[in-house]
Amino acid sequence: MKRKTIRIGFLLISISSLVALGGCSRVHGDDAAEAPPPAQVVPGADASLFSVDRPEQYPLAAAVSRSSTSELVVTGTVTPDVSRNVPVVSLASGRVMAIHTRLGDTVQKGQKLMTIRSDDVSGGYSNYKMAVADEILARNQYERAKDLYDHGAIALNDLQVAQDTEDKAKVAVETAAEHLRLLGNNPDKINSIVDIFATASGVITDQQVTAGSLVQAYNTPYPFTISDLSSTWILCDVYENDLPNVRLGDPAEIRLNAYPNQVLKGSVSNIGAIMDPSIRTAKVRIEVRNPGMLRIGMFVSATFHGRSMETHTIVPASAILHLHDRDFVYVAAPDKKFRRVEVVSGDVLPDNMSLQEIKSGLQPGQQVVTNALVLDHVLAQ
Repeated sequence: MKRKTIRIGFLLISISSLVALGGCSRVHGDDAAEAPPPAQVVPGADASLFSVDRPEQYPLAAAVSRSSTSELVVTGTVTPDVSRNVPVVSLASGRVMAIHTRLGDTVQKGQKLMTIRSDDVSGGYSNYKMAVADEILARNQYERAKDLYDHGAIALNDLQVAQDTEDKAKVAVETAAEHLRLLGNNPDKINSIVDIFATASGVITDQQVTAGSLVQAYNTPYPFTISDLSSTWILCDVYENDLPNVRLGDPAEIRLNAYPNQVLKGSVSNIGAIMDPSIRTAKVRIEVRNPGMLRIGMFVSATFHGRSMETHTIVPASAILHLHDRDFVYVAAPDKKFRRVEVVSGDVLPDNMSLQEIKSGLQPGQQVVTNALVLDHVLAQ
């Protein structure tokens, strides 16, 4: 019995040892065998890097640096000078019988613009004729009173009353005649037609009447507005961050979209005190003498020259590739490849029409392809 108990005890101890050894073997397994395989990094393709069969066919030129003053280029529109806008006012109410000019016509001072048939003129002639009749009666009464006074038939007071009546009658006649002249009519010639003449020379920029319409005296809108376009305004939108670069009295260069080769000179006369809350811009006004080509509503670009110096890059003009409203250059890369780089280009240098200025995107010393358009055609095939 005792031996049987000892055998059972040895059996239990053996089973416990085997279980412990199995657990240890699982804890101390091979970690390297269970680790994932190492990741293989595949480099992505560079869309801006190009290679050609014979890169030596495309000559290179080194970009050089050039120091110049800072520039700010903004867009604007041509507007008339408000101080040179002259409204044409009708002093008589009536119906428009004829219009002798149209919107956009160039007129001279004193030129006939329109003809009005007015009852105001008829009433003016009536008042004038009655004033003349009253003056004739007053003059006759005064002469009779003077003769009676000379013979001692009336007192001095009666003579003075007659003289006062005569003087007032003369004033009434002169006032009625001046009223007719103000309307543009001759007091000695009865006429119910009023001609409206231009009060200044310029271009008719606004017309509010047509043949057969009615015109109210001293009322708005005015029949015509004449603008003197010998001097015009350029209104530009300048962003809030660029306002420190614009000062009153600074010169500005104006380039017209319609005449890109014409450069006009102007000066900043006003910087708006109110910002546009939607686009955060202020109106900058430039006064420009009109050589005859400026039209109201034309789009222009204005360039303001600052006082600080900047370093820009100069490359051949043929190295600039204009694509989708943006500018690019092809820069030489290692392994005889070319990289297309977007740049912000400026103007062609006036002293050398074959060199163009680049404001950003390219550093001095970099090698660029001089015939970028030819290389782009080859790559597109």
